Amino acid sequence: MEADPISVILVKSDSKGDRLLFRYPYTKDGRSESNQQHRKKNPYTLNTTEDILQGPAPQTFNIDKGHLTGFTDEVLSTLFAVKQELCEAKFELKVNDVRFVGHPTLLQSSLRKNSSDSKQGNPSCVLIHIVFALQAVANHSIVKCYYDLSKRLGVALRHEEKRCGYVTDQMKQMILAHDEVTARQEEDGGKPDNKTSPFDIILQRCSLASALRTVYDDLMSTGLVRLRINRWIQLTFCLPQKVHQFHKKGFMIEPETIDRCLQSLRPYHGLLLLIEPSHLLDSMPLDSSPALLRLLKMYSPLKSLQTLSADADLTLAQVFNLTGHLVYWGHAIIIYPLCESNVYVVSPDAPTHANSPLVEKFSEHFPGESLLEVMSEFSAPVSLRHKLSPVSQPQQTARLLQTVVWLLQNRLLLQLHTYMYFMPTERGLSQTQDNNQCRNVSQRESSQLSTPDDTLSQSVTRAASETDVSSTISDEAAPMTTVQTNTWLDKSTESIIHEDLLTDFTEEERAAILKVPAAANAEDLKLLVRLVHQGYLHGMHHLEEIMYLENVRRSQLLQLLDKFREVLITCETEDPAISMFYLHSS
Repeated sequence: MEADPISVILVKSDSKGDRLLFRYPYTKDGRSESNQQHRKKNPYTLNTTEDILQGPAPQTFNIDKGHLTGFTDEVLSTLFAVKQELCEAKFELKVNDVRFVGHPTLLQSSLRKNSSDSKQGNPSCVLIHIVFALQAVANHSIVKCYYDLSKRLGVALRHEEKRCGYVTDQMKQMILAHDEVTARQEEDGGKPDNKTSPFDIILQRCSLASALRTVYDDLMSTGLVRLRINRWIQLTFCLPQKVHQFHKKGFMIEPETIDRCLQSLRPYHGLLLLIEPSHLLDSMPLDSSPALLRLLKMYSPLKSLQTLSADADLTLAQVFNLTGHLVYWGHAIIIYPLCESNVYVVSPDAPTHANSPLVEKFSEHFPGESLLEVMSEFSAPVSLRHKLSPVSQPQQTARLLQTVVWLLQNRLLLQLHTYMYFMPTERGLSQTQDNNQCRNVSQRESSQLSTPDDTLSQSVTRAASETDVSSTISDEAAPMTTVQTNTWLDKSTESIIHEDLLTDFTEEERAAILKVPAAANAEDLKLLVRLVHQGYLHGMHHLEEIMYLENVRRSQLLQLLDKFREVLITCETEDPAISMFYLHSS
């Protein structure tokens, strides 16, 4: 996988010169190739100069079975020991099929009582460079993540060097190990010792080398790095391209995709943890955020983010930030809170073969049940309400919710939302109405770029104003019901109201709407016109979003769909805000 590192390399450069101190993993391939290069060539070989000049240069590969080859320690130290002008900046170098990424860091070595520099009061400068070797085809986001990790390591080592001279001590031990192996080779007549590597000795003696090995192993296995440098500085790092593979190998989610998902968060969304909350609480460090602890204690897949905010006594902005943290680190995904009206269907990328490893995993969680049988019940879109009978016991309801949660955690189910389209004619909306809807949608999207607190306050204000509007409508309608004798007055009043509501529509659109029997009801007609003017019937907002933004009940929208089915059409599809968690999504 292109997100996996090939090697991690530590290089230093100071007044005594540059040197490669440590590399992991280390193999004998590079040494054997370097020794082969120094062998004496056959004096009887002939160089075909014509072929070399006319033919293309042979392509060189430096990755062999996932290991870095073809580079000696001297070559790597020369490449990565940059000048001071290039320190504290991004380092990126592509050689053949390898891309090297790092962040050169300049340190001031700590003053020692016995050092000559301390007498002069001039601490010496040391350049350290932690470089990650990647595949040359690695995309920009992967390179950016590894650069960030190298920078974090450099900052942590600078802090420890300033605090206790940690880097200086570690470098001395590494150089001593290299010198011991070199001296042993000289005693053996200059023959290379293929049995003992200086890196083996360094791993046994130096905690910095062990930390770099841990970083490499964690990146290869999970993509999550958690360690303490010198048992003091805690370093955490997440490689999202590796973490968000989920059950699909090769399914890579970019950080930009996660950012777009988090920017689309709304208070009506919910949180679904991928691991048990108790296990997550146990794995958290002692100095974890108290707000995160409160959120996890109040967590439930039945609650929306707005409900979690109230239950955990946190602001909505805090809940959004904590949710983004859990999603980025692969601990949770975004869902719509579980309720009876939710419609689910089997995910298009769900493994449906009998030998899927999820079959056995499901049997462990739900003994006596078959995963394939459960999935077959969702082969067609079905709501949870239809899965429950009116006489269902609480145990059966809890069992169904546990099953749905497990299926969602493993991305086997996909929730479908209902989107509405206003189609008064065969050609759809007129150009004027279409432009007005697009303008309203763009204005709403720009307003949604504000903070969650602002969005919440706007929704409360909107709800209050709509309550006033609804009360005004009921007040206007009440006297009309009391007049029983003047029927002609009721009809004329209704026609005036209809003309006022439908002034922005074309003649053909007005005729199509007035043909619907439900158009005689002023309440229903005003709700329809309001949704059209606000741009909600353009297929860009599902029912749950309209319910939240316009403060209307689901029953009102469903009744409106039923009454105006001649001019309204619906479709069911996924929420684009959370479609990133499935393989078919871009």
